[in-house]
Amino acid sequence: LQSIASADMDLNQLEAFLTAQTKKQGGITSDQAAVIAKFWKNHRIKIRESLINQSRWDNVLKNMNWRVDLKSQSRHIDQINTPVAIVEMELGRNGQESEFLCLEFDEAKVNQMLKKLSEIEESMTSL
Repeated sequence: LQSIASADMDLNQLEAFLTAQTKKQGGITSDQAAVIAKFWKNHRIKIRESLINQSRWDNVLKNMNWRVDLKSQSRHIDQINTPVAIVEMELGRNGQESEFLCLEFDEAKVNQMLKKLSEIEESMTSL
């Protein structure tokens, strides 16, 4: 069942996998294969959601807000009246109290963040 769940097998893949398991020496019987197939068909979504929840890091991004402000105070006079992006992220798990993370980015950091997000998008697209 672990192999079936980790591969998130569709019905055709499941049938081929279980057929191979019944032919393997020391494998499963046809009756066991039928029970596993029925169980997977009935509980696939719940099993998949459970695996995803178990494999997540501690928190997920629940919400994000942003705004652009002008800096009115700074240790360095040349930074006054420069635009900054304020990003507030709500992190947490469903059913638990959220944590809030507030970040401040100048233009260079926004560009750096956008470049990194673009790299992430490219990696995900290639997969």
